[in-house]
Amino acid sequence: MPLMNSNGIDRLGFLIHDSARLLRKRFEAKGSAYGLSAAQWRLMVRLVKEEGVAQARLAELLEIEPISVSRLLDRMEEGGWIERRQDAADRRVRMIFPTDKSRDAFAAIKSVAGEVYDQALAGLSADERAILVKALTTMVTNLSDGEPPSAYQTNVPKGSAA
Repeated sequence: MPLMNSNGIDRLGFLIHDSARLLRKRFEAKGSAYGLSAAQWRLMVRLVKEEGVAQARLAELLEIEPISVSRLLDRMEEGGWIERRQDAADRRVRMIFPTDKSRDAFAAIKSVAGEVYDQALAGLSADERAILVKALTTMVTNLSDGEPPSAYQTNVPKGSAA
């Protein structure tokens, strides 16, 4: 069994969890001007990147219950953020599309995300940032159990660290 307390590895889970929590907290504080919750932002980002995704697939991608996705979508539809359409091949399936309002907000929020990432990564060189991304991508791959890659993994060029 590997030694867990060498080089701070024993704190890895806590560090990843705290980093993710603090990133979310900072992002929510900066992104709240748009009136969307963190869950709604996550959903909208998925939609902008994967337009026309089935409602059930969104639940899988976001790892939340279908009823929770339905409620999120209800609120987002009321706010003009998304549009629901029936699938042409299967009328029981609801396809979800972002509206122009979502696309505009997504463009703006990308700069907010960039600010948050710059704050989080301050003090790390470009090489250290690349190594961090490569290491986290490898961890996700190692732990994925054959699940299809998520959007952030498919945007990483093969052999690239970023």
